[in-house]
Formats: sequence, C-alpha cells, structure tokens
Amino acid sequence: MAGMTPLVWSADKAAAISQQARLRLLRMHYESKVGHLGGNLSALDILISLYHFRLKPEDRFVLAKGHSAGALYVTLWSLGLLREEDLRQFHRDGTRLSGHPPLRGIPEIVFATGSLGHGLGLAVGLALGKKLRGEPGRVFCLTSDGEWNEGSCWEALIFLAHRRLDNLTFLVDLNGMQGFGATREVANLEPLAEKFRCFGVETLEVDGHDMAALHGALHKEDGPLAIVARTVKGFGVSFMEHRMAWHYLPMSEEQYLQAVREVRECGRLSAAR
Repeated sequence: MAGMTPLVWSADKAAAISQQARLRLLRMHYESKVGHLGGNLSALDILISLYHFRLKPEDRFVLAKGHSAGALYVTLWSLGLLREEDLRQFHRDGTRLSGHPPLRGIPEIVFATGSLGHGLGLAVGLALGKKLRGEPGRVFCLTSDGEWNEGSCWEALIFLAHRRLDNLTFLVDLNGMQGFGATREVANLEPLAEKFRCFGVETLEVDGHDMAALHGALHKEDGPLAIVARTVKGFGVSFMEHRMAWHYLPMSEEQYLQAVREVRECGRLSAAR
C-alpha cells in the first residue's frame, strides 16, 4: 500500500466518505449495467474503514470475495488511487477494472481473486512470508460468509492457527446471503465465530456497518485475529436489503434514482443527529 497513511479517526469523516463512496458505487454499477450490488454494498463500510483509517504503507490486503471488486475500486477512487476515467470503464472491454480484481494494472491489488476459497490462503502466505523475512506490517483479508462453504478456507484456518500468524487479520462479511439463497439454508455454519474460536483464533463480532466498532476491531494488534462483521446485503437501499436477487441484478433507471435518493436521505438524517 505504498504511500498510504491512515487518517485520524473521525465518525463524521467516516460517514461522509462512506456515503460518497456508496453513491459512486451505485452510479458505476448503473452505468455499466452489471449486478453484484448486494455484496458490494454489504462490504463497503468495511473497506472504507480499513483503507482510510487502518492500512499503513507496509500493510497488505486481499479481497477474497472478488465479486465485490466494485466496492474495492470505489474505495481506491475515494483515496485518489483510481481516477474517474477508470471508474467509467468498469466492466468494459479492455478495462483495468474487471468484474473481479485483476492480476495486473492496479498496484494496490496484489492478487487476482474471485474463485472463492482461495483468498485466505493467499493472505496466509503473505503473512507467513512477512514473518520469515522479519518484515513489518499486517495482512488483512476480507472473505464472504458463503465462501466458508469451501474446504480450502478451513485448511488455511488450520495453518494460520497452527503457525500463530500474529500479523494476520481476516474478516467475514456475514450478510447471510449467497448465490443460491440464505447461508443458513445452503450450508449452515453458524455460529461461525465459535468455530473460529475452537481453532484457537481470537474472534471479534461487530456490526459491519458501525464504523466506530469496525475501527476498534481493525486496530487490535494481537493475532491471528478473526472479525465476524454482521452486515446487510444491499445495505442502504430498501428494495435491495436482504434480497438474494441483488446478488445478480443490474438496476433500471428508476431503481437507480430511488437508490440515490435513499442513500442521500440517510446521510442527511445522520448529519442532523
């Protein structure tokens, strides 16, 4: 994350950045006519909290749930690391901003991801390499809850717990929905946090849209650390929230305009409190 210095924490600043990013995410997906908005909206507050208020130049991040690449791109845009011109090319032919994080072209993205179950193992390798070389910095990885259906996640968990990788924090965007329905119905892993603790990994449970709670959890230095962030798929847009269809659907113009109105109204209400 060369050149990045985390901001001093401010709840108002965090809320303002998050709202701006959410509006830009909606516009980017609407103009590109692509879906995957539900999981992008559930992950966005986590990414804003991490990139603006936690990551240092020596830290690394892996987005295991690669279908939330849009939220990552908008977060990088909010830091000035991607341009408006880049966002306008999202998901188009020849773009740097493909539907999942690319292998090359964006220095802040260290791995191409999107084949679910692989990201945590890659992050574990980064963390182990840092320890073996005596390098400073922490490795963060964001997984989805449905991703934990993959055996490779549990293999990575066994390894990171055994090696006591104290420079690793992994998060779960636990929005309760995946591509084929509710996670409890597809393959119930709850209580997921308790399962992590059974492997000897300290685990925190937070509201994934409470940016103050996220800030506190992300700054814990003891590790390995798991953060189970309970989120809402489609967060901030009433007709998307808790709806599996928004794992896939693009927005119509009417839906886009309604979504923008709701996000702006939520920001005005927050500012008035």
